[in-house]
Amino acid sequence: MADTKYLAAIRLQIRVRHYSYQTEKSYLYWNRYFIKHFKFTSAKYIEPTHIEQFLSFLANNKRVSSSTQQQALCALVFAFKHVLAINTDNLQFPYAKAPTRIPQVLNDDEAKQVISHMSGKYQLVASLLYGAGLRLSEALNVRLKDIDFEQRTLFIFRGKGKKDRVCILPKITVEPITLQIQQVHQTHLQDLSQGLGMASLPASLIKKFGSSAKQLHWQYLFPSVHCVVHPTSSYMCRHHIDPTTFRKALQKAVSKTSINKRVTAHTFRHSFATNLLRRGHDIRTVQELLGHNDVKTTQVYTHVAGLHKTGVQSPMDCI
Repeated sequence: MADTKYLAAIRLQIRVRHYSYQTEKSYLYWNRYFIKHFKFTSAKYIEPTHIEQFLSFLANNKRVSSSTQQQALCALVFAFKHVLAINTDNLQFPYAKAPTRIPQVLNDDEAKQVISHMSGKYQLVASLLYGAGLRLSEALNVRLKDIDFEQRTLFIFRGKGKKDRVCILPKITVEPITLQIQQVHQTHLQDLSQGLGMASLPASLIKKFGSSAKQLHWQYLFPSVHCVVHPTSSYMCRHHIDPTTFRKALQKAVSKTSINKRVTAHTFRHSFATNLLRRGHDIRTVQELLGHNDVKTTQVYTHVAGLHKTGVQSPMDCI
């Protein structure tokens, strides 16, 4: 079995189903790893038991996290189902243990400290993460058409789990977003003058809208510095900034503060949810704003927000 032919078949099935480019990269990585691990030369040698052995190897030998093991499982099951047409029901393998974690959060002052040490578009991205509870990928994927100043909302198109939702647009971000849109407009005019100007869109939307993807409303709020070749449709376009550049700017900002906590882009989302609950907002409202399917996912924030509000007094404070 040629490596390239098998991976090409997986890539084709992923694109037929309009999965994200990030999912495509992840699925191809794990299937490439799987092939090399067993040194397969033909598809006829692959069986579901090989998935079991591979996942056991990841858990016991590589000591991967439960989320990493689950990612590998999804990638392999996809290839087995849609490319090899092999049933993978009733797999038996040891699950990597998922630790029970209470998320680390920032209070308002700490979030303000971090954000104040950032500048430009990175400061605006951080403001949206904390002010609207967005995931980093969601913030970077905001297009001009998704912003509603009148209703003060942000439309999140196909967030995690391919779910659309509407989020609040913090009032404090209206002015910097307006300035950012002006910069995007200037960059877009320059692109158009050079025969460019296409927005980076999924293949299905490019097929549907064609050259109308050059319209301003399709452009990302946080466009990249350079135009690139679209990874699946091969046309020149302007994508959004790379998540890594934001993460580097964030860590640089955190290092300038006295905060002794691990702060990531997702910490802002945790902090958004926790601080809303601390202010007395209904958990169902928070669930909707975060885009959680199950309220149980949102309930983890009640532990962070309410541990010290149960009325229990420390014996030490009674001395």
